[in-house]
Amino acid sequence: MNPDIPEYKEITDPKEAKATMKEYLETMMQEVENAIETACAPETAKGLEETKEILKDEKFILQKGLRSLIDKDARVGYKTQTDSFFGYKVEYMMIPEERIITAVKAFDGAYVDGTDFDELYNRTKACGLTIKQAYGDKAYFRKAILDTLKEDQVEAIIPVSASVYKIDENKFSYNKDSDQWICEMGNVTVKKVYSKTQKGHECYRYTFDKTVCQQCTKRAECAGKERGPRKYRVGLHASEYYEYSQVAQTDAFKEKYKKRASHEWKNGEIKRFHGLDRARGYGLKSVNLQAKLTALAVNLKRIAALATPILLSFTCFFLKRYEGGHNQGGLLA
Repeated sequence: MNPDIPEYKEITDPKEAKATMKEYLETMMQEVENAIETACAPETAKGLEETKEILKDEKFILQKGLRSLIDKDARVGYKTQTDSFFGYKVEYMMIPEERIITAVKAFDGAYVDGTDFDELYNRTKACGLTIKQAYGDKAYFRKAILDTLKEDQVEAIIPVSASVYKIDENKFSYNKDSDQWICEMGNVTVKKVYSKTQKGHECYRYTFDKTVCQQCTKRAECAGKERGPRKYRVGLHASEYYEYSQVAQTDAFKEKYKKRASHEWKNGEIKRFHGLDRARGYGLKSVNLQAKLTALAVNLKRIAALATPILLSFTCFFLKRYEGGHNQGGLLA
């Protein structure tokens, strides 16, 4: 059998690198089957069959789905469009001022941030906390999350995500009272129709005043070759997102959002000093246990840090009482 593994990391084209390793694996599997009697080695036969199923799947080259026989729960995730990793993600909720973690859960690497928001949010509420504000990055700017917080009268300190809310506010503004969009030249929509795109996405199609559009000096730039009135398509919840967008641009919002930085500090602590940057075992059960123990450890450290000034003040008080001649026995345990 060929023990020389191809230097796939030196191949600049990712698709070529993946195809090279796939070919190597298939060759090795064939050599194994030729070298041993699989009927006498049931575990090896099982491993070969499972590996064949993985390699057959089109998602293998796309780095999706099952990729390891050793760790069947792990998946490929992306930090950026080009920076990927293989393993797991840990999501948690935390009180920003005290930096105490209230809920934590591990997911496979392909998990989309915020998908399990409700479970972590309800766990946090179960702690007996009164939640008045919720902080999150752009990944948490979703209709379901915003609705949950709105229902509980919790202020959402979450910046607007451009992938969800795709309105160019330099060119269009919205009047929620009249449910009309206004272009930069002051023309107002006069008609609104519900529709679906070719991909099945629900939306609203607003139509501007034809007479005003025809006389507009920016008609060619705005409407192009269209002869009729300018039509503007927006997402189903664009009007609601517009309100969030206006709030997110205020100085008060930006000042409040600074509190979210404490979440990044906690990320750094649990990764650098408590080893949560790397899974210690295989499978979601193991990683979940690791994440919960890590959260417990950093919480105990934080509680001790918060309690130290109080304990010191009590110690000083008792010492003063002792020095003043009021010792009644068993003063300092």
